Amino acid sequence: MDYLNLDKKKTENTVKGLNVLLADYHVYYQKLRNFHWNIVGKNFFDLHEKFENMYNDAKVKIDDIAERILTLRYQPISNLSEYLKVSNISESNSDCTDVEMVETLLKDHGILLKQMRKVVDCASLDEDEGTIDLIGAYIRELEKTSWMLDAWIMNTGDNKQKVKMK
Repeated sequence: MDYLNLDKKKTENTVKGLNVLLADYHVYYQKLRNFHWNIVGKNFFDLHEKFENMYNDAKVKIDDIAERILTLRYQPISNLSEYLKVSNISESNSDCTDVEMVETLLKDHGILLKQMRKVVDCASLDEDEGTIDLIGAYIRELEKTSWMLDAWIMNTGDNKQKVKMK
């Protein structure tokens, strides 16, 4: 791995974290497909399209994460049974309401963000700026998506916190 100027022994913990993130994203991806297929009710059109956009985005991230692992000269995990063993995210039922679906996804976003931050911490110790850059962008994007989903379930009268200025 001389061409990357990274110590393979040092990157091992980063790769372990990336493999967990890969598993998390696979379970999350399937959950988005589940919700996309099974959404009903007055919010069908909005959420059906939103979930499709989200699973398409997750699909790209799955490939990017696996390719980062390969770039670091390790093998990504690639079996569904292993994903389910390793993932921090659980599967969901298909009979959720629209609000339950969004609340479930927000919970999963918290799990994904926590794992991403673990990966960034490991990559920082490894001086692996490539992984830091990749995952840092994912954190920013997922935080924005989370804000939008949270705004969708908020009541109109709910207030945001204000910062006290001098």
